[in-house]
Amino acid sequence: MSETFLRLENIVKRFGGVTALKGIDLSIHLGEVVGLVGDNGAGKSTLIKIIVGVYQPDEGKIYLNNTPIRFLNPLEAWKYGIVAVYQELALADKLNAIENIFLGHEITRRVCGFKILNKRKMYIKAQELLAQLGMQLKDLHIPVLRLSGGERQALALCRALNVDAKLICMDEPTAALAVGESEKVLSFVHKLKEQGKAVIFISHNLEHVFQVVDRVVVLRHGNVVCDAPLHELDRDTVVKLITGTLEKWPMLWAKDEKEVRAYG
Repeated sequence: MSETFLRLENIVKRFGGVTALKGIDLSIHLGEVVGLVGDNGAGKSTLIKIIVGVYQPDEGKIYLNNTPIRFLNPLEAWKYGIVAVYQELALADKLNAIENIFLGHEITRRVCGFKILNKRKMYIKAQELLAQLGMQLKDLHIPVLRLSGGERQALALCRALNVDAKLICMDEPTAALAVGESEKVLSFVHKLKEQGKAVIFISHNLEHVFQVVDRVVVLRHGNVVCDAPLHELDRDTVVKLITGTLEKWPMLWAKDEKEVRAYG
């Protein structure tokens, strides 16, 4: 794990009379995979939308490389290397793999003073990006709607790699995928970590979470009730934290070393 890339301090977000996030503190490091878990309505999606600039916090501060920053929209976050890959993926089904990867960031060349697409360079670059994920497609020119779920996830991640994303937020990336396709996506997460990327991995599937993450952050009712290394936790403890059977992970609220030892 390397230096802190993104830090959130006391983030509060309200929607009318509902407080969705209640003073969230969170640090994200490069080369780290953070599992963000919680029940429906816990605040996971709201938190991610603040990180990627969809929402702005009502209170609190965001630091990027220890410098205060405020993203007014997702494009600003994107420019700083922070992107989200949602379950819906937002791919253009009728366009092919290459066109989806470079959508809005096409490689061009000049001919007689006019800009035209450099299809050869985009083809080569697309193959290189897929190779970074350990992925190959038989045909980069078929419409995306004909690709499998795992292949579509790969394209969405390639789009992020193409703009040198530093932090990738993956929202339920294995939902509705078959076992084999899910394994592909989990391997993509490992590849991203190997490249020094930071990943926030949101999933209701704790088996998948425990396969890929380094740290688990549990949200409940807009509060962080656990932020601990994976090796300190087990599935039963995480389930109890999600459901409220266990109020908080002890290390968050233990007052002294004696109390820490008591809770083990």
